[in-house]
Amino acid sequence: MLATETNALAAPVQVVTAREPRLTWKQIAGSTDPFLSAVARRLAGQIDEFDPEIATYAEYALTNQGKQLRPALVALSAGATGRINETHVLAAGIIEMVHLATLVHDDVMDEAEIRRGRPTLAANWGNEISVLVGDCLFAHALKLAASFPTPEICRAVAAATNTVCSGEILQTQCRKNFELSRAEYFKVLQMKTGELFALSCDLGAYLSGASPVQRTALRQYGLGVGTAYQVYDDCLDLFGSEAAAGKSLGTDLAKGKLTLPMLLLLERAESRERARIRALVQHWEPGYFPQLMGLLQAHQALEASRQAVHQYLHSARQTLNVLPESESKAGLFCLTEYLAQQTDALRGPNLNDPNYERTGPPEGPAS
Repeated sequence: MLATETNALAAPVQVVTAREPRLTWKQIAGSTDPFLSAVARRLAGQIDEFDPEIATYAEYALTNQGKQLRPALVALSAGATGRINETHVLAAGIIEMVHLATLVHDDVMDEAEIRRGRPTLAANWGNEISVLVGDCLFAHALKLAASFPTPEICRAVAAATNTVCSGEILQTQCRKNFELSRAEYFKVLQMKTGELFALSCDLGAYLSGASPVQRTALRQYGLGVGTAYQVYDDCLDLFGSEAAAGKSLGTDLAKGKLTLPMLLLLERAESRERARIRALVQHWEPGYFPQLMGLLQAHQALEASRQAVHQYLHSARQTLNVLPESESKAGLFCLTEYLAQQTDALRGPNLNDPNYERTGPPEGPAS
């Protein structure tokens, strides 16, 4: 089993430190470039399937992809268990479309203005249109999934989509819940982020004819990496920079989301400090950030959050032992190293500088 909330911050694991030269996304996913290009073309080709009056919105949503983490996982999992074929491209496109739909909805709920270096769909056209566009993307993804000759793909995509949306609902219910446990926090992460990572790995293996043991292992790998990625992303929201991340940051605090650094801070703070932290979050203003950052740094919340990321990544690497040696397996392993490096690169602001700006990693794994 992967690390859970009870052992994600347990005894230290072997930490993968940054190497010289540092791993880059190109080194990890370079072999999948033709596959990722094919997925991007497949998504662009879907724009004409939408009503002409809304094609502009669909194009805006579908052509602003990041590093295509989930399609890359489809390709690497397929290559680690067999051969890549055209069905993998379709499956990866479906998963990416579901992911892009969740981002459209996330930006509405978070009132985010920037996503991947440009205005969000909501910032351009408003919340009402954005919510409906997200719904159209979900529906279209399921329509594509139903085109497979076997119903298993459609069932898997539908179940994962339901899990992701349920996770978002749970997270919304937990806003400003200062009694939120780590168990509840990690459950939400596994549902809203880990699930699509797990689906990517599982379908990549399934469409390559992988054995049940290999499928289970890769699904567990995806769940672990996805959960680790979301912890990293939660840390980035506090300790990163918008210039490096390419998206609006600070939205978690603005919406009262208690992420792992905040949960650790509440656990470690004295009663008087906890009351102060609750007051800051309850009545959050951007001007409170230096005060809260001082508390986060004093209680080493970032360092402890990093340990959780490393624990999940360590568990994910262990699941790869059932796979034969291959370039794709090495890529899956290196992906965990890359994410560990990006997490370790988070530093947070220098509070001694009266004009400080948030400083983050130069190259984060855009979702």
